[in-house]
Amino acid sequence: MALFDFSAPQSSAAPAVHEAARESRIIQTRLNRVLAFTRLTIDDVVNNPIAKNQVLGYWKLSRQIDRSSEITELERQWNPTR
Repeated sequence: MALFDFSAPQSSAAPAVHEAARESRIIQTRLNRVLAFTRLTIDDVVNNPIAKNQVLGYWKLSRQIDRSSEITELERQWNPTR
């Protein structure tokens, strides 16, 4: 990292290279993903029992998919194929 390397000479081309390599990441929680998928707001979920049950079902499905993916990945690490 040239930013903390005090011995490296400063050049005008270095910031342009770092700016081009920058990427933005949006952190999504499981609830935000489920709400986006169902096109509901948190107000809909609080005020409507049908929406609440729908979001709860997708929440449980998402959690199960994540867990099964983690288990599959761990099994691949423990039992590598030759």
